[in-house]
Amino acid sequence: MATFPRKRMRRNRQAPWIRRLVAENVLTADDLIWPVFVVDGENKREPVPSMPGVDRLSIDLLVPAVAEARDLGIPAIAIFPYTDETLKTPDAREAYNPDNLVCRAVRAVKAQVPEVGIICDVALDPFNSDGHDGLVRDGVILNDETVEILVKQSLVQAEAGCDIIAPSDMMDGRIAAIRDGLDGGGFQNVCVMSYAAKYASGYYGPFRDAVGSSGALKGDKATYQMNPANVDEAFWEVALDVGEGADMVMVKPGLPYLDVVRMVKEKYMMPTFAYNVSGEYAMLRGAGDAGWIDYDKVMMETLVSFKRAGADGVLTYMALDAAKLLKKI
Repeated sequence: MATFPRKRMRRNRQAPWIRRLVAENVLTADDLIWPVFVVDGENKREPVPSMPGVDRLSIDLLVPAVAEARDLGIPAIAIFPYTDETLKTPDAREAYNPDNLVCRAVRAVKAQVPEVGIICDVALDPFNSDGHDGLVRDGVILNDETVEILVKQSLVQAEAGCDIIAPSDMMDGRIAAIRDGLDGGGFQNVCVMSYAAKYASGYYGPFRDAVGSSGALKGDKATYQMNPANVDEAFWEVALDVGEGADMVMVKPGLPYLDVVRMVKEKYMMPTFAYNVSGEYAMLRGAGDAGWIDYDKVMMETLVSFKRAGADGVLTYMALDAAKLLKKI
């Protein structure tokens, strides 16, 4: 192997064109999924204080926002609801109401911006008065009873026009049950993107503010979400979901778990996604707004790190900001 002075590593860094030419990983708008928060009402835009630059949008404002995302080249959005407190119940029945906020948003977006893929979260925390992803009885999060509700939730979302069902609940066996439910309901072409390795993380706080579940949450989610110390467990979680019929898998959160992203991609060779979650976003955006970092530069560095780790795509609240930079708007 050549050594200095015959080998000069800086030769391939000396100009922008050559740095682009030898780049090992490239980020494009095609790699971005934009999570959006929807709220009931009309002409409503509610800032999320813990997520600077992120708003809850009523459906009439969501549709043009999705059109903007389409024009920037973003292929898909993920819809999350801010559910009115009066609709939250211990049995989370609003989750499978065919006319709930999510289903109405899906229908509206599909009617006017059909080119954009729609991903729907499947979990009960936006609808459950306990703030948990599953049904709760005597302080215990129920597994099999929750899965029955998740299948119902998936079916109403598919009927509304959702393209990808994304279970984030971490109940055992839910992927097989949802896949069977979708196939039995005539939705064989609806994909399942499993939150396969979802950790019990402290990075979710701003998201819970955004969907209104933080105040309702009693206890923590450690009995169903993964221990942050574990990697081998992620191997089993992903293997089970792949075996049950997942079309795509996800690791959540993103940045603290890039090693898991790499492991999942290398072992399973499945379409693998990472969620650049609310806490990660809030830290970067907050530091950028304070002038402590260059937000644009750190944003792009962060997003390419997911590609470098092996992710096929990233769910990120920075999607619009990044797509504009990529398009040089």
